[in-house]
Amino acid sequence: MAATNTRYNDYRNTTQKERDLPMAKLTYQIDPAHSSAQFSIRHMMISNVRGEFSKQSGTIVYDPEHPEQSSVDVTIDVSSISTREAQRDTHLKSGDFFDAEKFPAITFKSKEVVAHKNGDVKLKGDLTIRGVTREVVLDVEGPTPETKDPWGNLRIGASATTKINRKDFELTWNSTLETGGLLVGDEVKITLDIQAIRQSS
Repeated sequence: MAATNTRYNDYRNTTQKERDLPMAKLTYQIDPAHSSAQFSIRHMMISNVRGEFSKQSGTIVYDPEHPEQSSVDVTIDVSSISTREAQRDTHLKSGDFFDAEKFPAITFKSKEVVAHKNGDVKLKGDLTIRGVTREVVLDVEGPTPETKDPWGNLRIGASATTKINRKDFELTWNSTLETGGLLVGDEVKITLDIQAIRQSS
């Protein structure tokens, strides 16, 4: 995750003295109340079903001077899945899909940050679902400049997207339709919207 020094120094609520200090790695904790992990997948080959995981936690270590040395470590609670349909959510938590009892967490651990001159940021890392780990690449927008909330906390935000094939993670359950198509698609689109709070040095 990266941003230019000029953008990062645009602290709207910090003092000139704070802005003049040398940059260093900053540690942030993800705020689950203001973050989301959303997904969408084709249903019956005619429309998309969307859902989200409402409980996430994790740490972002951000180095504004050397963004390639930044890192992200995120854990998602599988039991917090919601597609706004209780019966479907129960099925998704079962052994046919995520097997939440045996594999209660989805994790992502970054391995490499690549910032391109055109502003694009790629975050490469290991995504683990159902005990299976695969390398994925996230397209990242952010982080934003720090902003101080009403309680004095310094916050940043970022968004990231990627696509995965669910079969790569042994999520293989499906059902054949009378027309010959499949009930559930293979490609899953993932969108992460993260807000994080800076921790004390």
